[in-house]
Amino acid sequence: MLLPLVWMLRADWPRGWRQWGHLAVVGALMQAGYLGGVWAAVKHGISAGTVALIVGLQPLLTAVFVSAVGQRVHARQWLGLLLGFSGLTLVVVHKLDGGELGAHNLLLALFALACITAGTLWQKHFVRPAPVWGALAVQLFAALLLSAPLAMLEPEPVVWNGQLIGALAWSVLALTVGASALLYLLIQRGAAVQVTSLIYWVPPVTALMGWILFREPLGLTTWAGMALVAAGVVAVTRNPPAPAPR
Repeated sequence: MLLPLVWMLRADWPRGWRQWGHLAVVGALMQAGYLGGVWAAVKHGISAGTVALIVGLQPLLTAVFVSAVGQRVHARQWLGLLLGFSGLTLVVVHKLDGGELGAHNLLLALFALACITAGTLWQKHFVRPAPVWGALAVQLFAALLLSAPLAMLEPEPVVWNGQLIGALAWSVLALTVGASALLYLLIQRGAAVQVTSLIYWVPPVTALMGWILFREPLGLTTWAGMALVAAGVVAVTRNPPAPAPR
């Protein structure tokens, strides 16, 4: 789907085979590893709330890594990350029941967490700025090369129906294309810790969409979680004040 879009927009492709290689690594990690790991974990019985909670550790994990390699993470940002994770926990706490948490699906969720963290850091450190649609096409092609053989090993047949087509369209257009393009641009232009903190908004926005579209009730715990997420993300992303002139 992206190839015709790249052609119609006359978008430039990434320059140099090394950049193609780095983008392929990012695609393998973030498209095949992260998204594939999340879907596989849910399929094997883990609850959506538990997956969101595990993947929600990504901003903290990213901050630990960049701090370990010598980049400064301000105390305000650490506080914001903890507030954001606390808020995320409040938003998804009512979804933690109903799943079966076992070693297999827990490892899949942790694998997804490792992939999204490594993919974010890899892009930030190795990928030079490039037009988003060409870069995303390279990522998705690399993910296809990894995912297609695994898909052929899937024993269950595909039963096409309206629900499946709708879910597939949402996954492809909103997640794989839309969200991935936005994430690529954010990582390209912002600091890794600031960008990854935005993942805290995913469960609150999902809850709000359910409330608006499907009249799903939102309790006080969810609203409190949203407030904590908002405060945490602001604390992480707000630029530190400039030093006073001497």
